[in-house]
Amino acid sequence: MDVTVLTLIDITQTNARRGFGDKLEQNQQQNFNTFQQVSSLRLNPYNFTSSFEAISIDNLGFGDKYKGKQKVWKFTFNHDVAYGLDEQMLQEDFELIPIISDLNETIDINKSVIRTTDPYEKNILFTIGDQIDIHKATEQAIPKQDNKAN
Repeated sequence: MDVTVLTLIDITQTNARRGFGDKLEQNQQQNFNTFQQVSSLRLNPYNFTSSFEAISIDNLGFGDKYKGKQKVWKFTFNHDVAYGLDEQMLQEDFELIPIISDLNETIDINKSVIRTTDPYEKNILFTIGDQIDIHKATEQAIPKQDNKAN
């Protein structure tokens, strides 16, 4: 199952580590590592990727504080557990996780934390692909029987 995270936080994967790469690259990698670790709280994700582009974020669902054209990082991963993860779980896991700010973001982050639910400062969005409503799937798999007597 695919999970896509859109964020206004710089999570560029640089593979830099202490002693290798400049401070910016090290901090970007630390944010990427944080996203990987938080994603791993409930299951074993794999195939992590990240990318970014500057796009208009109006009407995407970010907090009211953020408008117009902004840099948006896309973080994706896969997992094999059907129904093992939903958007609310991700919101709970990521809420108020500390990050390193003032990297290449185009937004002003007052507090260096991830905000998942705040209507004004929400800086992250989650989408879980191939989600099936288990109740609808069950109803389709087990047709209702007519109890009328013939």
